[in-house]
Amino acid sequence: MAEKKATRAAYGEALAALGEQHPELVVLDADLSGATMTKSFAAKFPERFFDCGIAECNMTGIAAGMAAAGLKPFSNSFAIFSAGRAYEQIRNSIAYPRLNVKVVGSHGGVSVGEDGATHQCIEDFALMRAIPGMTVVCPCDANEMRLAVEALLEYDGPAYLRLGRAPVETVTDAVDGYRFELGKGCTLRDGSDVSLIATGITVQLALQAAALLEAEGIWARVIDMHTIKPLDEALVLKAARETGCIVTTEEHSVIGGLGGAVAEFLSLECPVPVVRHGVEDVFGRSGKAAEVLAYFGFTPEALAEKAKLAIQKKNH
Repeated sequence: MAEKKATRAAYGEALAALGEQHPELVVLDADLSGATMTKSFAAKFPERFFDCGIAECNMTGIAAGMAAAGLKPFSNSFAIFSAGRAYEQIRNSIAYPRLNVKVVGSHGGVSVGEDGATHQCIEDFALMRAIPGMTVVCPCDANEMRLAVEALLEYDGPAYLRLGRAPVETVTDAVDGYRFELGKGCTLRDGSDVSLIATGITVQLALQAAALLEAEGIWARVIDMHTIKPLDEALVLKAARETGCIVTTEEHSVIGGLGGAVAEFLSLECPVPVVRHGVEDVFGRSGKAAEVLAYFGFTPEALAEKAKLAIQKKNH
């Protein structure tokens, strides 16, 4: 049976493991180490862990100073605070001088559940994507998260990494030829009728939707687009040309995230129907995670209907 683990848990494990080989790795947190799972690193390397309290803007400035001194800081909080509250500091103190800081946003999307609309960050991709030179990454499972953390540690430059709260099935380790590379998506399932381009927990959703579609004789390609910026334009272009229509799916607003990136690119290079699946320009709602996800249409059935809509648009 496939491993089922939250990406935030895999993130914490990866940090603690990588700390052995990388003495320059330092971790900052905003009084949320039990939620962001940086507590494992803190227990193992207390002299390299800095709890900055509920002060994300200050924490971001500290991380920038550490990077300027040659360290490799990972700065952690909930996505709504790390990407939202500290936006100006990320823009001006980290990205503008192109400092080597990894900004980490845990509990992204509506699957935060009971924390409700104020804490369900559905704008973080859009905010971070708009910053010049910022890399934006959202792994789909524990295996991919571990590989992403290692790749980001080696990458010299500012980046944003989103973590999820809920346990998710590990799907990437069973894919032949799978390898993780920043800026390069991965085709998890081939198909000729429509391409489902997914990021984060919607990758598993896309695989489930593809299985439903196959039962109806529709062959859906599933692409894991873990790096939203820089977008793997070659892979997107190949999918558009070969399947003729695209569905993007993300636990994020349909505005400014993966769907926006794909639509912006294809409108210039290969205008095919692009149907965006995500949160439709509204705030989140409070409730059990599974119920909130279903409320916003994050189900295999709803995604399959989006695929049929894209095919319909292609054929007219």
